[in-house]
Amino acid sequence: MTSPAKQDSQHGDFRQYLPDLSTPRFTTIATNDAHGHAKELKEKHAPPWLHGLYVHWLKLFQEPFKGVTNDGVVRPDLFKIRDEGVPIDTIVAAAHAVVAQLTPAQAAKTILHIDSPEWRTWSNPEFLLSDKGIRLEDLSAPLRASVLAVLEATLSPEGYAKALGAMRINHFLGELVRAPRVMNEHSYNFVLFGGAGPSATRPWGFSFYGHHLCLSVFLYRTQIVVSPWFTGAEPNVIDDGPHRGTRILQEEERLGLQLMQSLGAEQQKQARVYALMKDPAMPKGRWNHDDQRHLCGAYRDNRVVPYEGVLVSSFTAAQKDLVRGILHQYLLYLPSRSRELQLADIAARFDETWFSWIGGFGDADPFYYRIQSPVVLVEFDHHSGVFLTNAEPAKFHVHTLLRTPNAGDYGFALRGQIEGAVEQEYVWEG
Repeated sequence: MTSPAKQDSQHGDFRQYLPDLSTPRFTTIATNDAHGHAKELKEKHAPPWLHGLYVHWLKLFQEPFKGVTNDGVVRPDLFKIRDEGVPIDTIVAAAHAVVAQLTPAQAAKTILHIDSPEWRTWSNPEFLLSDKGIRLEDLSAPLRASVLAVLEATLSPEGYAKALGAMRINHFLGELVRAPRVMNEHSYNFVLFGGAGPSATRPWGFSFYGHHLCLSVFLYRTQIVVSPWFTGAEPNVIDDGPHRGTRILQEEERLGLQLMQSLGAEQQKQARVYALMKDPAMPKGRWNHDDQRHLCGAYRDNRVVPYEGVLVSSFTAAQKDLVRGILHQYLLYLPSRSRELQLADIAARFDETWFSWIGGFGDADPFYYRIQSPVVLVEFDHHSGVFLTNAEPAKFHVHTLLRTPNAGDYGFALRGQIEGAVEQEYVWEG
């Protein structure tokens, strides 16, 4: 099993892969802000692979929301309205403090209908592809602080620290590649959903998204859904500057590897669906340039992901505890009571929860894993370089994400259970 010291060494290897900043890619990005950088993609189709992905995303967006499934059929009645003890009054007060500072023009871009399809237009690359809401780097210091206060009031303390860590690492990457106006601690957009405004009694929510951090948060009374979310890092540690020592996603890595190494040989064989990270046995599309191995990133709201690997119900008690430990990390953004309830929901379905693996499972090997059931899907993937130059997946570039299958994302499965959830902004009573 890998040790923390060995992890430190593996994560710290990134400096040997720093890019040549004199190349056109980096001299161009150095002169751009987020809007100019997005223009390069949309108008000049640079880079072509990402422009192709963007065009594909727009096609996916035309599909009505259905939700991630294992077989194309949404299972009903998996999610219920309940009291999770969320401090809704505190969250609402923090959100109203943001609304009170918005100009009319900002409010028009930021406060959208609860059923707006714009819930689905988040994405994790550094390109600002959907310019809605307000962007932290463009705000006054008081308004920016108020937006962060909404995050802090909504997320658990450890979840908020994780989000800040992702933002600070993004800033660090911007410094490393001299692109501070494209990637910095505040290059994130904030959007509110719920035309009547934040409410302690009506459904509403928000999206917070940018490079390597995208959070979709739905709230109804004292219940919360944080799904889908995406969190990544390249590199995943800051080794210099005021936030030196900041590190994220190392526990998801450590626990996943520990689980795989703990399995018996036959279970490891069942769990490992491909031996290589880019395996010749993979069907077309199983690996792609952008998402590499993970399946349920931006715009993949309706993806069919068949179960594969080994059933968690076949694990020993200690191995099931490792699964719970992994899921605890993936539910870290949730307030503690909500996290406990969702962990219990998932554990109750361990007999239909699957663990799958791609890659090696020695201490030094990069890898991918997924845990999937009717009520949760989480993915972990070591990536090759995007800004760094490592051609092969490395442990210092990580993508993680969570989906709630069967229409659980964006609180969609709950909305139909809420009386009057569809807002009637004009009703003829004559």
